[in-house]
Amino acid sequence: MQNPFLSLNCRGRLLTLDESRIMGILNVTPDSFFSGSRVLSQDEWADRAGQMLAEGADILDMGGMSSRPGAVLLSEQEEMDRVLPAIAHVVRCFPEAIVSVDTVRASVARAAVGAGAALVNDISAGAIDPAMYATVAELGVPYVLMHMKGIPETMHQAAGYSDVVEEVFDFLALELAKLRALGVKDVLIDPGFGFGKTIDHNYTLLSKLHVFHALDAPLLVGLSRKSMIYKVLGVSPEEALNGSSVLHLAALQQGAHLLRVHDVKAAKEVVSLWKRMKKA
Repeated sequence: MQNPFLSLNCRGRLLTLDESRIMGILNVTPDSFFSGSRVLSQDEWADRAGQMLAEGADILDMGGMSSRPGAVLLSEQEEMDRVLPAIAHVVRCFPEAIVSVDTVRASVARAAVGAGAALVNDISAGAIDPAMYATVAELGVPYVLMHMKGIPETMHQAAGYSDVVEEVFDFLALELAKLRALGVKDVLIDPGFGFGKTIDHNYTLLSKLHVFHALDAPLLVGLSRKSMIYKVLGVSPEEALNGSSVLHLAALQQGAHLLRVHDVKAAKEVVSLWKRMKKA
């Protein structure tokens, strides 16, 4: 029997996670930390989405507000003006695509699902908008539950833990229980690499990633081109593709179900080689 926690009901479309999947990042922002992820015009939305789908993306994650360290929250209207037309256009062009909205606001999540999104990715775990959990439960879409210490504007100053793995695990367990009590059936957990964590914290979490399988929820990992890669290597985010691929393999070896990436083709190759290695 298939593990019910390893599938997502995306508005009537079932996405199984018994093999590792890819979530491609489409930032409808002018200020995301990696310039290569920014798509700002209608033509770019369709071109980049089509490219990612052709390269093997299973989900397209679209956000209208940067969550890089130091980023300030946009107004609700500005976020909607950016992301809703982009989601609607991508869904019109690629009706078979599963689109996720990357937002911390319940109102944006609701409007995005109305525009065609089938999944909500909330970096704040409902902390920024307390209406988020009830809204996701009402909408009946999968939800990405992520750990973040502080908010993007201040999280780089909040990175203090007695035991980062224990604290992140306990937080996710508590919030997961709240979501399930509200009837949210499909929840992915994300340890939140880079969100209120030092480089050492990030590598400790990565080395103990297998611990999070005890939560009985699919595990999403977002490592792509982050500072835990480019600062260690002494390069820029634009030069961090090779390092991203190395850490993606490390995440797969510890059972990651979904990789959130900027570079779909490279990540798909990592998954393919990992599957072949397991087969041997």
